[in-house]
Amino acid sequence: MNFNDGQRDAVYEAIHNRRDIRKFLSTPLEEDKIHRILMAGHHAPSVGFMQPWDFILVTAPEVKNQLAGAADKERRALAIHFAAEGRDDQFLALKVEGLREAPLTVCITCDPTRGGDHVLGRNSIPETDILSVACAIQNMWLAAYAEGIAMGWVSFYKKSDVRRILNIPPHIDPTALLSFGYTDDYPNQPILEKSGWAKRQSFDDLLHLNTWNTKKGAR
Repeated sequence: MNFNDGQRDAVYEAIHNRRDIRKFLSTPLEEDKIHRILMAGHHAPSVGFMQPWDFILVTAPEVKNQLAGAADKERRALAIHFAAEGRDDQFLALKVEGLREAPLTVCITCDPTRGGDHVLGRNSIPETDILSVACAIQNMWLAAYAEGIAMGWVSFYKKSDVRRILNIPPHIDPTALLSFGYTDDYPNQPILEKSGWAKRQSFDDLLHLNTWNTKKGAR
């Protein structure tokens, strides 16, 4: 494995510059690009090589509308939690219409039974199946950036709603709804940072050496 400087820099560019997008164009996506993005997800690392993911491709407008309705219902319910802080209007301004606009939404799921009762690593830490799916999501995000395609991760929904809409078995976890499409609005900062909702944490504050809360250079 010997990356040249350009290849190395391209990897870091994708890591630092990929964004969670909510505004999409209706421009169709090329099948070969989608295939490569999905294959990037399928080639993610997984604990015990359990590969717990499945990919449900959603392109039908009526299904996308149902998913968008479920997300909007949950978004309005969550706004109540921010009302006491006076942030409910700011929260409701966050856009979830990407589910309707994007040409493709992928529901990536987690099967906790994949691999049987004894999966190397999962016996000790059960959450490693979901963590493995998260690795697949990140791979898809970076691949989408490399393909010039925007991706949005929608996390406002009740899992029971998504199971019903997509006919997912009860034991399967609908881990994420990922919308893909071209966009003419690719921000230079994360949307929540740009809107003033939150800011990036100081890396130095999060860095510990050998034990918790022991800072590098401390004596």
